[in-house]
Amino acid sequence: MSTAAGVSAERKTPVILGTATPGGGFPVYGAAVTDTIHEIDSTLAIEQRNTKGSTENVPLLEAGRLDIALVQGEVAHEAFNGIGRPPATLRIVAAMYSTPGMFVVRADTPHRRIDDLKAKPVVFGARGSGLVILAKYVLDGLGLDQERDFQALYLDRAGDGPTMVIEGRAAALWGGGQGWPGFNAVAKGPAGARFIAPGGDEIARILARHAFLKPMTVPAGAYPGLAAPLPSVGSWSFILARPHLPDDVAYRLARALHRGEAAIARRLPQAEETTAANTLGAAPRPDLIHPGVRRYLREVGIAR
Repeated sequence: MSTAAGVSAERKTPVILGTATPGGGFPVYGAAVTDTIHEIDSTLAIEQRNTKGSTENVPLLEAGRLDIALVQGEVAHEAFNGIGRPPATLRIVAAMYSTPGMFVVRADTPHRRIDDLKAKPVVFGARGSGLVILAKYVLDGLGLDQERDFQALYLDRAGDGPTMVIEGRAAALWGGGQGWPGFNAVAKGPAGARFIAPGGDEIARILARHAFLKPMTVPAGAYPGLAAPLPSVGSWSFILARPHLPDDVAYRLARALHRGEAAIARRLPQAEETTAANTLGAAPRPDLIHPGVRRYLREVGIAR
């Protein structure tokens, strides 16, 4: 005979969440999402799994090996629009946060502009990270190429990058967003940090070439050493669902996430952007939002 606890466990809906390599922002965010959902809806059992990052998460979702996954904006853009691959039939569960891209260097170096980093060893991130794709678009908008114009370094683990900059083995580390662990690690190093992003005219050139990117600003104080707001460009990252994720599961995920908006923001400051309103506003098209999520957004009066 089953115990009450056993019956309760049997009724839980398992949901496998794909994140990225240890040391990056996605596993930290995934933990905040998992804890918040479990706090709000005890019938959902989220299992967080490390992956190689956004570029692996998309095919894992398509193969049904993940139920939901964290996907950086440029990778989602390419998947939705069939750039370099057939269009994906994945759907948005939630907008995560905006990701303005930028470089960090040690504060005791002379580097102050992107051009200063040309021909230097630059860590662009983990091989499967969507941040690498963001860098590709940003640099392309400036007429630059990661492989041709820099000594491009790619990692197996995102957490290895800050040490390379702190120890002087790399001139810069590329990353994005607020509260990103790699930036915090360099900024708290003995030399401190300086942040480098596209300038005003450079931003205009990037947006003219890649209109899906958006102007974004990193607020002053977001990292140690960032004394003034820093304009840049970037995109929204998303929680995406596999094809045919049941509507009721997507509905419950959306309900738990958005009822837990304050809780997830307490756990992780950049997750304050994970809101129902931002999910609707950040989606490239309304039809890309999962039908179960759209049902929830209509119920709470955010969508029609």
